[in-house]
Amino acid sequence: MVSPIQIERRKLFEHVAEHLEGLILSGKLKPGERLPPERELQTAFGVGRPAIREALITLERAGLVEIGNGAPARVAQPSALNLVSSMVPTVRHMLSTTEGNRSLQAIRLLVEVGLVRQAAKEATPGFLADLRAALDHNWSCVGRHTDFIVSDVAFHFCIGRFAGDPAILAIHAAVNDWLVDQRAVAGREPGEAHNACVAHAQIYDAIAAGSPDLAEAAMRHHLHTGWAAYWRHVDDV
Repeated sequence: MVSPIQIERRKLFEHVAEHLEGLILSGKLKPGERLPPERELQTAFGVGRPAIREALITLERAGLVEIGNGAPARVAQPSALNLVSSMVPTVRHMLSTTEGNRSLQAIRLLVEVGLVRQAAKEATPGFLADLRAALDHNWSCVGRHTDFIVSDVAFHFCIGRFAGDPAILAIHAAVNDWLVDQRAVAGREPGEAHNACVAHAQIYDAIAAGSPDLAEAAMRHHLHTGWAAYWRHVDDV
């Protein structure tokens, strides 16, 4: 005889959110279009205001709707920023664990390697001039911890910006932002800022030489070296 199985009944707001999500994804509710007022939604779904509010908040977290103070909710414009924003709670949870940190490092490695290979293949004189300026500024910040971290991020962002794709740039910027604390920790090791600049110079030289393989090798070595410094510090705590 089969034992009774407990099936959790879905909450009302989940049904509302699922239905509205279907209308948005099917195109029946279009980007920028206002959703009906909450009172109309209550009547349409036969639920109370709390269920409607929770459903809208759920859709906002998913990047599907935008909720303004006192204004009716609108269908959000599809964008990479919405995608990244919806990932923030999960990322924060991942950063609270060692395994999560390593997973995000792996994601950054894939993104950075892809970008640096593209840059080496397609670098223009203008891009190389911008990257050289970012490298020179990075060198000038050695010895000033906070300024160095900012210039370090700016060097990598210069490479990411060259891709020219808003979605790739948003993901690249987000991953760098999520892991910026690791830069700060690793940067406290004596000589680490200088070593990072040397690595950046090697990356620049490989891009300028038009060698995707050398650029990838330089980027991989740079990231793994910095992460090793970070984990040495964390493991000692």
